[in-house]
Amino acid sequence: MPLPDQEIAELERLAALEPQVEARRRELARALLRAGRRVEAEAQLRAAVADLPNAVGCWLDLATLLNAARRVAEAEAALDGGLAANPGERRLLEAKALVLRLSGDTGRTEAFLQGLAAHHPDEAWIHFHLGDLVATYDSRRGEAHLRRAVELDPSHADAVFALMQCLERAVGPEEGAQLDEAFGLAARAPVLGLAGAARTKLVRDILGRVCAFDALDALPSFEAQGRLYAEAGLHTALFRQLAQARTPQQREALMAQHRLWGAAAEARAQAAPIRRPAPRRPGGRIRLGIMSSDLRRHPVGYFALPLFDHLDRDRFDVFAYSYYPGAPDPIQQSIADRIAGFRNWPGVSARDAAQRIADDDLDLLLELGGSTHMNRLEVMAWRCAPLQASWLGYPHSTGLSTIDRFICDPFNRPTDPRFLMETPLEMPASWIALGQAIFTDEPAVGPPPFERNGYVTFGTANATLKYSREGLQAWARIVAATPGSKFAFIRPEAASAAFRQHVAAEFARCGVEADRLVWRAVRGVHLPVYNEVDITLDTFPLTGGTTTTESLWMGVPLVTLRGEMFHERLSYSILSNAGLGDLCTDDLDEYQRLALQLAADTDRRRALRTGLRDMIRNSALGQTEQFARDFYDMLYRAVTESPAASA
Repeated sequence: MPLPDQEIAELERLAALEPQVEARRRELARALLRAGRRVEAEAQLRAAVADLPNAVGCWLDLATLLNAARRVAEAEAALDGGLAANPGERRLLEAKALVLRLSGDTGRTEAFLQGLAAHHPDEAWIHFHLGDLVATYDSRRGEAHLRRAVELDPSHADAVFALMQCLERAVGPEEGAQLDEAFGLAARAPVLGLAGAARTKLVRDILGRVCAFDALDALPSFEAQGRLYAEAGLHTALFRQLAQARTPQQREALMAQHRLWGAAAEARAQAAPIRRPAPRRPGGRIRLGIMSSDLRRHPVGYFALPLFDHLDRDRFDVFAYSYYPGAPDPIQQSIADRIAGFRNWPGVSARDAAQRIADDDLDLLLELGGSTHMNRLEVMAWRCAPLQASWLGYPHSTGLSTIDRFICDPFNRPTDPRFLMETPLEMPASWIALGQAIFTDEPAVGPPPFERNGYVTFGTANATLKYSREGLQAWARIVAATPGSKFAFIRPEAASAAFRQHVAAEFARCGVEADRLVWRAVRGVHLPVYNEVDITLDTFPLTGGTTTTESLWMGVPLVTLRGEMFHERLSYSILSNAGLGDLCTDDLDEYQRLALQLAADTDRRRALRTGLRDMIRNSALGQTEQFARDFYDMLYRAVTESPAASA
């Protein structure tokens, strides 16, 4: 293989011999770029477009080079120059739309695309870009443009996948029908091509939401998918993997997938380092940072509230970091009013956020969001504080070696140290407490439904991404063994015909007819529906968290199957702290026996219906002041006893 200098010299010779051949000029510029000679590459491309104004490829390469260097205005100017020489050239128009969008100027981007659509109403690619953009802030209008793009060109794979995503994310009265339509498009996905992690994830999300297990089994293996997601940087997709890891080999693969993602994120951070503040003199209050975009009306915000309701002002100065773009709600405003600083940076880059956090000179940074929507887990790769920890938002090691500690409790701490990358920070009783925003008497707990129905109703409100064929059939066997019983699905997916069909098929395999299934298609207002349920059956291996506390708060006991990893022990921790540890088991047959035993014990269920709220109030889950005291004590020890504290 020739050395780079020899290759470039040869390409220079060929370009000089054939200066009118566009390919020669592009090859030379690209070789210079590969060699890191960016200035010379740009000069070559500028000379090429001056000599060959119709060389569209050279105009595109020049704009790409400038855009990659964040010289967005110059990239746009280059494309305008190309369009002046090549009016109406689609590739240049499409490149300009992408450059405008990457600039973050949504208004100009939409105006540009709308202008194109007015002159070319039957061009699928224009409707695709317009729909893909608009769907981020106006789903209805975005969906209409994407439908038009697919109608004009059914083979336009990007448009089909964008429409699938728009439909999958839809909420509202048509959510079930839109999910069914997304499922129909997902069935076409292999024909259009599943190349790329993002497409694979989208198809898997849709198939998972409607429990299309046969179609899921046809996708790449657990190990292959996880590696694909990790290499593509899709940490959100790794969360879906938690619900699929059932064997020891899959648990180990799950850890490896997270490490692979983390190593790549840390490599990107090392390539763009941040400034570090000068070391402070020891002593004084600990500077604690809490990073989450969910410190508002959100389950994470509710569970975090005890720390703000009972601030340890004597020992801590607390700062919060959010990337939420919306207006602050009363919970967020209340938090902001109590702490040393609330930084809200929607749209900031990960590196810039890391630098700004580092400038606050923290002793400890807690991340509470994981890779959920609007959170920026990758910021932790820059090590913005000497000590970093993970709590609440992601029920697994994130994969970053720059996160030193993982907050857990004696119940949900993994049974094997190999299943946690970080050093455990263990609370004495519970890793969570119920904040006052949800710790209320509303909605009211109704009488046990079996008393008015004459039969037991099992149910779940857990996300369907946690479902599996094994889990559904375990639930079905319990229903089959309980005469007259029914099972209620309290999920927005219950409005989907595909979801109902697939779930009913799994129950039918165990002898349960469809008329014993109850569908409650609700989103966000599901707590009152627990008044229709006698017993909640937990998902596994990814167990409930928020849904488990909600079920207990509504007087509905829950049976859970406990595993080895943190995410397999969430309900176990909640139940144990609430005084219901006997409803937890390690064995699937015992899981069924416990459910049947509870179904037969009407006296216990009647007592729990009216007594569970007081049990929670009097437990570690309800003692929010003690929880906050224990939490701050734990953080204080972690900071003062860490090597960084004595450096």
